[in-house]
Amino acid sequence: MAVTKNKINLGGLARKLILENILDEDKAQKAHQKALAENRPFVAYLVENQIANDKDIAKAASEEFGVPLLDLSAIEIDEEVTSLVASDLIEKHHVLPIFKRGNRVFIAGSDPTNIHALDEIKFHVGANTEMVVVEEKKLAKLIEQVLDDSGSVFGDMNEADLADLDNLEVADESNRDEADSDVDDAPVVRFINKMLMDAIKKGASDLHFEPYEKTYRVRFRIDGVLHEISKPPISLAGKIGARIKVMSRLDVSERRVPQDGRIKLKISKNKAIDFRVSTCPTLYGEKAVLRILDSDSAKLGIDVLGYEDFQKEIFLENLQKPYGMFLVTGPTGSGKTVSLYTGINILNTEDVNISTAEDPVEINLPGVNQVQVDEKTGMTFPKALKAFLRQDPDIILVGEIRDLETGSIAVKAAQTGHMVMSTLHTNDAPQTLTRLKDMGIPPFAVATTINVIVAQRLARRLCPHCKQPMNIPKDALISEGFSEQAVDEGFTLYEATGCDQCSNGYKGRTGIYQVMPISDAMKRLIMDESNSVVLADQAKKEKIPDIRESGLKKVQDGITSLKEINRVTVE
Repeated sequence: MAVTKNKINLGGLARKLILENILDEDKAQKAHQKALAENRPFVAYLVENQIANDKDIAKAASEEFGVPLLDLSAIEIDEEVTSLVASDLIEKHHVLPIFKRGNRVFIAGSDPTNIHALDEIKFHVGANTEMVVVEEKKLAKLIEQVLDDSGSVFGDMNEADLADLDNLEVADESNRDEADSDVDDAPVVRFINKMLMDAIKKGASDLHFEPYEKTYRVRFRIDGVLHEISKPPISLAGKIGARIKVMSRLDVSERRVPQDGRIKLKISKNKAIDFRVSTCPTLYGEKAVLRILDSDSAKLGIDVLGYEDFQKEIFLENLQKPYGMFLVTGPTGSGKTVSLYTGINILNTEDVNISTAEDPVEINLPGVNQVQVDEKTGMTFPKALKAFLRQDPDIILVGEIRDLETGSIAVKAAQTGHMVMSTLHTNDAPQTLTRLKDMGIPPFAVATTINVIVAQRLARRLCPHCKQPMNIPKDALISEGFSEQAVDEGFTLYEATGCDQCSNGYKGRTGIYQVMPISDAMKRLIMDESNSVVLADQAKKEKIPDIRESGLKKVQDGITSLKEINRVTVE
């Protein structure tokens, strides 16, 4: 009676093995109970105790559940993929990722009913997972070998230049409630560190951690376009958000208002990358956006930013002027900061006093006096500018001209013998002039202080390995904005295709620019309070290409595609 009472209804793989006469029911019952008691996988217990043959089990499992059967000794294991998953997870589920195709990771296991393993590994690797059935003995041997060789959660990240990954400079965690102590959950810590490192490796500019009602997703902005990277369980949303806040010195207990912070990630002895962190309460939790701030981007040099030769000449000529305003304009994420800091880097010599006021300070440059604007403490742009003017400046950089007070002080500084560099959020160079006038800055002051305006966008570069030529009729090319002369002379247009060395056919970005020096004719129009349309017509008369024309030149040169230029500019 006791045996009958403890007897359980076996299903799944165990039932298939009984029906195929690979295992009798009594042995299956006992093996199932003992495997549970020892916390061992059922199939592993059967094979280790020689209760059933692993080849027979693998064949039956493949037939019953329609899962491919693979011989581990006949295929080449991708070591990069096997190292994607932490050793404790491999041991826990007794499975092993063996190769990857596109965004799908194939998991070798001896029991295809282990769905929980697929879900948990999917979360950790940030890719879809699919099971393949393998023989238990070969799987156990390979798992033992992999765990002996690596055991690293970061897999291919533990190369020489990432050797100091563990030196992640985490903020002081003393401001954390005891209730939030679970932010140190090892899988969550490991997941966030992996996301940070993956973002750096993929060349992302931003990471988005986004909670929704029933899902949670992580997206990277790569070459200006967002891509979904991972979908961790929604149950971890609170822990992920809390961990990010602890790392960036934010108040973990405050979930009702936006907060801003910073994370420093040391990836080698001589290189560290900063992340600017912004959290914002949403309907279903706190969204966190991390902007990657790489100081090396300011040291690239003007030659790699994408300026045409004549534009670079105008840029450098106006950069060397002793006074006046040098303005860069464009939407958020268009590369304005890199352009300004490229100029600052050129001017940064020991005989020049440079002061900057920014919100926030994105790039650190030795030799430059940088001030962090903070409205809470009263350190505003106007206050910083007034302080600079009392400290014998040569060059002043204002992160952004947002209001009349900031603009007025910047203009006065430019009128009194200082070079002032700044940004505005406008669509093109002529609109910048009318925007300053609309702020309340007198037209005369605008006309006499501004030396040059650089409007810019960033466009994705075509991958040189897979771009393909395409044919477009002449009439269609002319309607897109190409000149008849250019079309008659002929050029090759390319389109994005995609390969394993790029992201959807694109790799990296280039700038497209409108570099507009303020001529005498332009100054007269400004003082006559002409609108941006009239100013744009004057720029055309002076043969200054607008952003669209500069973008089409990049298409003619085979640097980017017409589709990409249509995405980032107005036809």
